[in-house]
Amino acid sequence: MAEPTKLTLYSYWWSTCSQRVRIALNIKGLEYEYKAVNILKGDHFDPEFEKLNPMKYVPALVDGDTVIGDSFAIILYLEDKYPQHPLLPQDPKKKALNLQAASIVSSSIQPLQNPPVLQFIENILNADEKLTWAQNHINKGFAALEKLLKEHAGKYATGDEVQLADVFLEPQIYAGLARFQIDMSLYPTLARLNDAYNELPAFQAALPQRQPDAPSPS
Repeated sequence: MAEPTKLTLYSYWWSTCSQRVRIALNIKGLEYEYKAVNILKGDHFDPEFEKLNPMKYVPALVDGDTVIGDSFAIILYLEDKYPQHPLLPQDPKKKALNLQAASIVSSSIQPLQNPPVLQFIENILNADEKLTWAQNHINKGFAALEKLLKEHAGKYATGDEVQLADVFLEPQIYAGLARFQIDMSLYPTLARLNDAYNELPAFQAALPQRQPDAPSPS
């Protein structure tokens, strides 16, 4: 019997998009090879990496002859191919809620605080405005998520099981706290969820500082 193909994840330790894929892989109990892509050194512009992700962003996932270069697409692929520990519920209403929350993070928050965007803001304005810009968009997204989830959350974002919304929320909350000085007391539901994520090994193992390419503590 042939050995199962080992997954390969091209990742950068501080990338929230990579982090959400790492969480999904961990939840599903999938082993994978970690290949570091050093964004600061421009590894993502290498022509060989461009073959994996034409957008030249991390993450990228290789599963045999399947190559996927977008975190949302990667996670939905994993959900279909590796259904253990499902991240999307069968109930259509609850499934839509999870997809909506994930979409707010992936389309209305993260792209607007991505390093290339912040560098552009700094270039045309200044470093102080860069932080203000990021905080404005993160706070707008967090306010929407707080309203969306406060009536639906259980132990986790949409109930008492970890699902897709949680996979997208945790990296964004972590970045909001660690990089952008977001006041989470404004968002009590999200703050409570973040405390719950801190108790989950699958989430903790995916944290930026625990990745092989993270800088050593000084």
